Amino acid sequence: MLVRAMLLLIVTAVLCPPLTIGQELPPLPSGAKVTLEEDWSSSKIDEKKWYVYRKKWGNGNHGVVPENVTIGKDVVGGKQKNVLVCTAHGDQYDGEVIGWWGNKTRVGGVIVSQQYFASGRFEVVMKIGSQEKHPGGPADPMRPKGCIPALWTYGYRWVEADKSRQGEFQAETPMYNPHMPAYGLAANEYWSELDFPEFGKAGNFENSMYNTFLQNRHDNRFFQIPRAIDGSYHTFVTEWRTHLRPMPAIRDAQVIESEGYYWIQDKSVPFADYLGNPLKKLGDNKYALYEGKIAMHYIDGKKVAGNDKWVPAMSAQLNMGVWLPDWAGPADWKTASMKIASVKVWQYGDEGDVIGVMKGRNPDNFVQDGKPID
Repeated sequence: MLVRAMLLLIVTAVLCPPLTIGQELPPLPSGAKVTLEEDWSSSKIDEKKWYVYRKKWGNGNHGVVPENVTIGKDVVGGKQKNVLVCTAHGDQYDGEVIGWWGNKTRVGGVIVSQQYFASGRFEVVMKIGSQEKHPGGPADPMRPKGCIPALWTYGYRWVEADKSRQGEFQAETPMYNPHMPAYGLAANEYWSELDFPEFGKAGNFENSMYNTFLQNRHDNRFFQIPRAIDGSYHTFVTEWRTHLRPMPAIRDAQVIESEGYYWIQDKSVPFADYLGNPLKKLGDNKYALYEGKIAMHYIDGKKVAGNDKWVPAMSAQLNMGVWLPDWAGPADWKTASMKIASVKVWQYGDEGDVIGVMKGRNPDNFVQDGKPID
């Protein structure tokens, strides 16, 4: 019995690694494939790899715009090289760039990968702020209080169904799920997001947010990472893993196939058992759930954070940049920035990855003169 218990503990430790802080970044697993590399050496933003938002979300800000995403020069590892510069315009900005409804203040810049990614390793060499002050910049150049520099994956899909049958599954709209209504409508938001991290809530840059979003579930976690707030470049790495979880009680009559996946169609199946994720058919009356497993986060090769709750399985695009929501606090300056020296993504192809459900470019929602798109 003791031996069996010890074996169970060993297996559990392998399958469900603890969120221990300070561990070394592990070697890449066999079969990992590089699917994106970028160092901006071409001196331009490659439109085959990237697009840049003109978009607003959240409160207390005026969006993000392409004009605030540029290629510049900086010293990285003792050598001058090209870097991506994502600029934030604070509460005192009075220049020419405008955002939502023509407003000049609280406008940021975000770049997005054309590709969608799922399980894998995401490596970004990035600098928050600067070690030196500049005219119109923050009083503390290492901590540009009032803006949110961030790295995140994001995938989103809106599904709308017949409102007269809002409380029921609808076979003609296989992805519609009455257990996760959005905004009181006969509609769903499929949402896949990992934040790794978001800096600067309420002006606090050392206590950063590593969040997960899975449909209508959201887990918000804070971790202390002061080592990254020194105006220098650091290597941020996130490992995202997924798996298949058997669901032995599910039968063929309870699901419907769409887009290569199987979707629950039976209200008697507890929503908490699957949270809107699709299933894989393994045989007659035999299914497993596509499910996010864990996300581990490292800075300069040391583990600093982890997420094991509501980790998504659906693929998402890599987002990088800076924005200025109200919850960042006042931005008592004209300009600040984050800089990205390089990006590299490996994909692992875990069996729990959901590929192809999230797709396409996340659209802009206002035009260059600031007017919203209807």
